[in-house]
Amino acid sequence: MLSAMIVTADDSLLVDAARRGDLDAFEVLVRRYQEPVYRVALRMLGSESDAQDAGQEAFIRAWRSLAHFRGDSAFATWLYRIVTNRCFNVLAARRPVEPLTDAHPDPGADPAEIAQRRERFRAVADGILALPAEQRAALVLREFQGLAYEEVAEVLGVSPAAVKGRIHRARLGVAERLGR
Repeated sequence: MLSAMIVTADDSLLVDAARRGDLDAFEVLVRRYQEPVYRVALRMLGSESDAQDAGQEAFIRAWRSLAHFRGDSAFATWLYRIVTNRCFNVLAARRPVEPLTDAHPDPGADPAEIAQRRERFRAVADGILALPAEQRAALVLREFQGLAYEEVAEVLGVSPAAVKGRIHRARLGVAERLGR
């Protein structure tokens, strides 16, 4: 059973404990970042099963590489880099085949409105999935995960100016696809 002190601990303390072999500390990190990592992978890959696999693989790689984590960046940034690289590998190997799914609609909403909302969601999701991987990663990390441009640059290993350019091109690409 995890103590309250471990659950509320700062990431750096948890990373230090996990490096010393404390599985409970690493479990807290996994619980803390499981959803954000999954969301990045889902938006990058467009497939729930591929996103789950990529997220699990990211945590396995993080555990195995924890000794090499220098702490130059936040643990979350380092983890986003791992999952983003895993997604790049999956995308390079094959194209996604399952569409993103919409959130559960409000049961009291008008069926026509629900259908319209789902159609808009599918169009945006398709537009994002049609982007080149580098643009997609920058857009997902900035717009959906809320990372600052500097953090996205660190995750992707490029300059903040390059991130801004990728995001700009991504937005134009999605807008162009929606205009069709």
